[in-house]
Amino acid sequence: MVLLTLTGCPSLPVQTPQPVPVPPSPSPPLPRPIVPDMRSRVQPLLDQELSGPQALTRQALAHATGFPAAAKTSLALQALNDPWAGMAAIEARGLVVAEAAQRGRPGLASLLVELATGKDWSGPKSTARSNPPPATLDAFMDALTLVIEQAARHREQALRQMSQADRRFLFDHGAAIVELFIPQISVWNDRVQAEAEADRRFAAIIQDSLDETALLAAGQTLLGLLDQSWVRQMAALPANASHDLSPPSGVTGEVLALRETPLGLMVIGGPGRNSYDLGPRFALVIDVGGDDLYRGLIGATASVQHGISAVIDLSGNDRYESSPLGLATGRLGIGLVADLSGNDEYLPADGSGGTGFAGIGLLYDEAGDDRYKGERLVLGASVGGLGAVVDLGGADSYAGGGYAVGFGGPLGVGALIDVAGNDAYTCGAIPSPYNQHDAPAAPPGDPTYQYDCFGLGVGSGKRVFSPQRDHLLYGLAGGVGLLLDLSGDDRYRSANFSQGAGYFFGVGVKLDLDGQDEHAAARYGVAAGAHFGVGLFIDGRGRDRYTSTGPVYTGAAAWDVSVMLAIDAGLDDDVYDFARSTGLGLADHRAWSVFIEEGGQDHYQVPTGFGTALDQSLSGFFDLSGADHYGRTEDPAAAPRFRNGTVLRHQAGGLFVDQD
Repeated sequence: MVLLTLTGCPSLPVQTPQPVPVPPSPSPPLPRPIVPDMRSRVQPLLDQELSGPQALTRQALAHATGFPAAAKTSLALQALNDPWAGMAAIEARGLVVAEAAQRGRPGLASLLVELATGKDWSGPKSTARSNPPPATLDAFMDALTLVIEQAARHREQALRQMSQADRRFLFDHGAAIVELFIPQISVWNDRVQAEAEADRRFAAIIQDSLDETALLAAGQTLLGLLDQSWVRQMAALPANASHDLSPPSGVTGEVLALRETPLGLMVIGGPGRNSYDLGPRFALVIDVGGDDLYRGLIGATASVQHGISAVIDLSGNDRYESSPLGLATGRLGIGLVADLSGNDEYLPADGSGGTGFAGIGLLYDEAGDDRYKGERLVLGASVGGLGAVVDLGGADSYAGGGYAVGFGGPLGVGALIDVAGNDAYTCGAIPSPYNQHDAPAAPPGDPTYQYDCFGLGVGSGKRVFSPQRDHLLYGLAGGVGLLLDLSGDDRYRSANFSQGAGYFFGVGVKLDLDGQDEHAAARYGVAAGAHFGVGLFIDGRGRDRYTSTGPVYTGAAAWDVSVMLAIDAGLDDDVYDFARSTGLGLADHRAWSVFIEEGGQDHYQVPTGFGTALDQSLSGFFDLSGADHYGRTEDPAAAPRFRNGTVLRHQAGGLFVDQD
């Protein structure tokens, strides 16, 4: 596959030049892979102390391969069958994605391929080709049109094996997924069966008929619009070149160029303030400056026929208010939004904000202190596709209600990647089913009332909980959810199932590579999950604080044939205030969990856990260096047992090790 890019293009005549956006400075070098090193340091202790329980747990985990669930990923199966090898592969994939994101615009084409590998898609390797440089505004529009047409051809190639009925079904069912997705079916009736059959058909069409390589080629081709020489051309467009153009319906402010094409309307907006109410007729919008307002379908595929859409804003403090599935959303196609500078506000409606549903959606922000806020299936979320948010710099805030901020549902990879800056992340506004049992009388807002998040790096499938085996055949395995923060002092606040959590063959990954961070989660948070889930949490350098609202299972906590690994790397002093929860190495019902603190003078307040295992499970707590403090546990008599320089073996398969 050959990517279309323009290089060496001379600037167009300039009368009112605009500043050329400059990519941020490179981030610090990425850290070494941590999982292989930690394995070499703790696995000998597991072999020595827990050889028997370890073998039983591995046998139990092997049953994951034969359990009925469609669309299991190779990453999930590898981790469930060989936890250390699987976790090393997941970390390696995350670091490759981090390197691509760190490169900014030049790395985006590779980033799409690396993310797609997580869902077992194969991708083309991009190669650049020079084309005749446009010397006039009309020639520039010709070149833009050519990119859109080439991306559309790749997209059509991706769908060539699908009937029109299947295409229509995939497009329409994306909206149904956004409205109806839940991680578990507990009650079976005719309505539920019809929804489950539709979901199964959605997955089957993608698996059998979607040419993922061609779809990735379409996305990479569209990214050619962000080549530095192209951006320089856009910024140099003369402000009065097209003063006689009247803005099309839905657009206010100065318009420099317009072109109607069979694939949709192309618009170039001027350097002042513009507003864009975008609908199905728009294929490409480029705005060269000003504080702009975008509403509607913003870089989002609008129909079965028109599957390519892009919005590129070069500068200004902009506001994006989308309709459902309407912001950088690929639904049976490619959706791209790129904002290259300014302090921007993104308000995606459900199913928006770097999301993919049988398609690819990418939201890319290059600079500025930005605010992202949405509710359901937003901000790097996907079912049946690829959805990503990439933010290169600034003090940013991200907020999602649920299935958000790096969420991978069935056949999906969802990623949120922040390269630099002190950022804030929040997620969790879905009333939790656990309230029915744990706090049936508690109203919302009560301290005992629980919310679900399924975000901040979570992979989840759609599990069928039923005694009838024919119902189980409707289960869909989870995809891959990734939250990756490369640097900065960050703050995380989330409800149940969050921060590197996996559920029903889903793979959840949270990697924070540097900074003084605060991680606050709830039930099944910080490398925790259930029912064949896989979760990896790694915090790199920095003095960090961990807290939990509970009531249970925070920090390397695995349940029911799941695999969880949490690592705090580096020799800094960290605090673990889990007085309201349990964890730091806790496994039950044929599960595997390991918690590792590499070093520092750490403080632990954890009532129950510290390498506890039950029912053919294996769990380990390892503090590898430093003079640590262990606070009160539920059993005061047990408190002195947890101290520096101690090895404690739990007969059922748990291990506590403090090496200093």
